[in-house]
Order: sequence, then C-alpha cells, then structure tokens
Amino acid sequence: MAASGEKPAEFVEALAKGLAILEAFDAGHPEMTLSEVARRVGLSPAAARRALITLMELGYVGQKDKRFHLRPRIMALSSAFYFAARIDELLQPDLRELVNRFGDASSVGALDGADVIYVAHVSVQRARRAAATVGARYPAYATSMGRVLLAGLPDDVLAERIGHDRFVPLTSKTCTDPCLLREELMAVRENGYATTVDQLDYGITALAVPIRDPGGRTVAALNTSGYTGVVTPESLIADRLPALREAASHIAHEINRFPVLQSILGG
Repeated sequence: MAASGEKPAEFVEALAKGLAILEAFDAGHPEMTLSEVARRVGLSPAAARRALITLMELGYVGQKDKRFHLRPRIMALSSAFYFAARIDELLQPDLRELVNRFGDASSVGALDGADVIYVAHVSVQRARRAAATVGARYPAYATSMGRVLLAGLPDDVLAERIGHDRFVPLTSKTCTDPCLLREELMAVRENGYATTVDQLDYGITALAVPIRDPGGRTVAALNTSGYTGVVTPESLIADRLPALREAASHIAHEINRFPVLQSILGG
C-alpha cells in the first residue's frame, strides 16, 4: 500500500480523469462545453477531450452541438451498486416502516470524505428543498447524518477533518465555526444522536442515529426529517427517537448478516 497521500504504482490516471468527468455533471451542470468540463475537473482541454471521446464511445456521455451531457447508460453504474448492496431488501423496509408511521422522510447515509452520501431514501414529501435522493451527497457538517458519522470518527481523524475541511454557510443558520462544530459533535457522541435545524437548507429539521457494526464502529447513519415549524428537534426526539434506534439496530443486524454491505458502507 502506498504511503499516505501517495498514489499506488498501479494507479491509472486516465481512469481517474474519466470518473472525475462523470462526477462533474450535476444539477447545476447538466451540460457543459469542452472548456467548461476541463475547467471544472482541472484538466487541460486536450486531456478532457480524450476522456470525453472515450466516454462517448462507451455510451456514458453524449454531445449536442458543442455541449456534452450524460446518457442513460450512466445509471447502470449506480444500479449496480444498488443491487450488489441489496439496498431494497436490506435497508428500504425499515425506511418505509418509519415513513408509514411518521410520514415525512427517512434515509440511510454513509461518509465519503467530507460528504455524506445517501444510499437509501424513502419520502412522502414534495417540497422544494435540497433533494435527499439516493446518490445525493451533501457536506457532512450540515446534516444530521453527517454529524453522526463525523462524531463516530477516531479522535485524530476528526481533529484533522475539523482542522482542514472548509465549512461554507449554506443558510444563515449553518454552523461554520470549527470550535462550535466540535462541541456539537462531542454532544452527538454523548447523546447517541444528532439534530439539525435549517443547517443544509431552510425547512429541514432532522434527527439521526448511528448504525454500528459488531465492534461498535459507526458505518452508516439513519435519519428522519420533517418540515421546520411542523416538527422540532424536541418533538422528533420525543416521538421518533426510540423507533429510529430500533430501526438502526435492525439495519445493523441486516448489515452484519450480509458482510458485503458492511464492507461497502464501512469503506
């Protein structure tokens, strides 16, 4: 294994560039010119062009006029994860039960760098707000699941994250002070849950708990959320925390029963 910060000798730069280009397309950038792709990914136009031509030949990228866009085949990559991890079988039932009982929305997320990625989600909401869909990723510091996942990190890793990550205000209520965030995370560790109000987007109040492996390591997080003003952190704790913890325990059992999913979520 290569030393920290170094790439292994077998690292394929061309593959990394192609994947970076695929990840560059999002809701804010559904289509881009060659120069826009190159600038967004940090490649030379020539390198970006070679990668785009390859992706077009493979069917993952299309082009209209001078603008590039993703093609439906890209969904095969995400569906491969979904089915390999048996998300519908192992995670969705508990989320459906929570939503059937409380309404609103429920999700399972895993930590990926500084972000939390939603790997399962059930919702009855139709509001205009940050979309918590499968595959969505948001800054961990601004979400209830992300805070649970950050609080579950070893002390040295957490200290490095807080010391080096950038905390951008997403709303006027987003906590961006590293010292205050650390205090929040220490409280999450002590309480065994995290709550957030309008941290990621206005109108989102959420409660999350950890999903742990048999050794007690936090490998994922489970949340329930509702509209700010309709629910409060106090009401979520009083009404939903016991059911959320029970669901997290059941999901942990399912993850333990299927080691591949444990490996996927735990990195």
